[in-house]
Amino acid sequence: MIKSKFCLSLLVTILISFSIIAQTRRSINVDDLWAMKRISSFDVSPDGKTIVYTITSYSFEANKGNTDIFMIDSDGKNNRPLKNSDKNESEPEFSPDGKTIAFMRRGQIWQCELDGTNEKQLTDIYSGVSEFEWSPDGKKILFASFVYPDCKTQDCIEQKDKAKEESKLKAEIFTSLMYRHWNDWRGDKRSHLFLLDAVSGNYIDLTEGIKEDVPPLALGSSDDYNFSPDGSEIAYSLNPEFTKATSTNIEIYLASLTSPQTPKLISVSNGVDCQPVYSPDGEWLAWTSMKRAGFEADKKDLILFNRKTGEIKNLTEDYDRSVDEIIWSPDSKIIYFTAGNGINNSIYKLNVEEEEISIFLEDNYNTNIQLSKDGKTLFFLKQRSDLPNEIFSLSTDGKNTLKRLTFTNEEILSQLEMNPVETFWCEGANGDKVQSIIIKPPFFDPNKKYPMMFLIHGGPQGAWEDNFHYRWNLQMFAGAGYVVIAPNPRGSTGYGQKFTDEISKDWGGKVYVDLMNTYDYAINNFKFIDQSNTFAAGASYGGYMINWIAGHTDRFSALFCHNGTFNLESMWGTTEELWFPEWDIGGTPWENRDAYEKWSPHRYIQNAKTPMLIVHSAFDFRLSEEQAFQLFTSLQRLGVESKFLYFPDETHFVSKPQNAKLWWTTVFEWFKSHLKQEKQ
Repeated sequence: MIKSKFCLSLLVTILISFSIIAQTRRSINVDDLWAMKRISSFDVSPDGKTIVYTITSYSFEANKGNTDIFMIDSDGKNNRPLKNSDKNESEPEFSPDGKTIAFMRRGQIWQCELDGTNEKQLTDIYSGVSEFEWSPDGKKILFASFVYPDCKTQDCIEQKDKAKEESKLKAEIFTSLMYRHWNDWRGDKRSHLFLLDAVSGNYIDLTEGIKEDVPPLALGSSDDYNFSPDGSEIAYSLNPEFTKATSTNIEIYLASLTSPQTPKLISVSNGVDCQPVYSPDGEWLAWTSMKRAGFEADKKDLILFNRKTGEIKNLTEDYDRSVDEIIWSPDSKIIYFTAGNGINNSIYKLNVEEEEISIFLEDNYNTNIQLSKDGKTLFFLKQRSDLPNEIFSLSTDGKNTLKRLTFTNEEILSQLEMNPVETFWCEGANGDKVQSIIIKPPFFDPNKKYPMMFLIHGGPQGAWEDNFHYRWNLQMFAGAGYVVIAPNPRGSTGYGQKFTDEISKDWGGKVYVDLMNTYDYAINNFKFIDQSNTFAAGASYGGYMINWIAGHTDRFSALFCHNGTFNLESMWGTTEELWFPEWDIGGTPWENRDAYEKWSPHRYIQNAKTPMLIVHSAFDFRLSEEQAFQLFTSLQRLGVESKFLYFPDETHFVSKPQNAKLWWTTVFEWFKSHLKQEKQ
């Protein structure tokens, strides 16, 4: 009897404790989102004992971020700052002997001891440095810098810049395409590859005179140039036809450091070939390759090139996943790679000799893979929808000893209530299965009714994944009290190339059926969703689909279009990478007029009735601001309730802290103002 009373008392105490913990937690808000410190890169020391990594912190007051460098033992102990100032130190890399660390500061390469002392500036180049890579012997460094191709000296570059700045005439004359890219006016400068002698400080332009960019500005990777193991040769990626604005034909070149001006072309596909990585034994060069010309979202295969015979082999011909990052094991027998896999970005293991592929780590979103020099431990960044990037390690012996090494945002996360990602499948167009993410609001009660936030991803060849997104953060929408439904319809990556392909030339077809079937399934199967309060939002292609929805259904209570396409023909005429619309729509407007008419949302806007919020930015050259101008004008003339938030200082993304706060505030106020109060 006494024992029973004790158990009852203990149970009550536990329940009260859980209740107190729950009450101390709260929903995530925009201040929390921007208070999160962001790990973006790291490097492992040659002896495998130490990790150096970056943390970026943001300030609303300063309206910008600052990046610092930290170090931690590879067992997760002894976390300490290496460079912690207001000077923006980034991209740390151990020297090959492990005795020093090189890093970026204010556009130049610096070097210091492992305790941060004895700083030395390795480059003092007027045109600056954008990225760099050590040679295997630690005596040289490859780096990229933006220069005028016809200039052979830094003085020439400086004089040209000065003359341009001082000139009262600011007009430009263009004679070819790609005169602007992403958010920059291209001008005459190009990225060139330089070789630095780390001892003397002397450097040479290895791609002098080349009129295109090395590494490529678009469709490449973070590893588009590398030294051979013996340091005598480099491999790099280059799109020789980038300025045409219609070519995705990035090629792989080899250049001897004794005669860099005569590079050798070795890739054979008509699509994107990039990320050349030498095997440690020097026998092989691996890279990722797309087969089809003009298609930026083709399947990326893993290609193996025999440096002695010139033989080329496709290691993933029959494997229906698109390879992303690749690294070699120290014995050159295994390649680890990452690939989209449903809502995960998984890590795979490929036995080179047997050409066998197995999944190494499936769950969540894993990137920046690195191996210890002995090959026994894999280090990587892992994130989930409820966890920003942290550094993890996993032994390669198959024992699955996964270990989290950093706990960067634990103080903030301990205060927040966030539900993990769940998924469901439903039937889409042609009976194909479509997967969607669902995230429930904090403190979820299945007996209550909640409004739905239906999110449509961009790309269109992209996906909603189990990650912590700093712009379209799923937990932010859930934290505002919505059941979040994030579908991966036709065109999404991670479900096989056929599924990805089936949005091209069919922008409002099967994908629209997939989305609306997902909506109907959620309404019919999740009784906690309030059907009278459903909202939709999307950016880029997601914004296109919001505009398409506006002319084709009145299912939603309100809509939100961020930097979306409204008029396909004027989008084609104002975007910069023409290969994208010409592949996905099927040619130029005069070659395929019917498709541009059929799939353009502006042709159906007269049917619009649903209130819409529009956001667009001046420096979005991918989807020009005129798309939003046309959309807002049309809705206003039709008498459809609409609001337009315009950022004169942002790009395709809203990246400044104060602008981002205004973005989130405006979005939530818009949807809140359209909630039917009696159903809240």
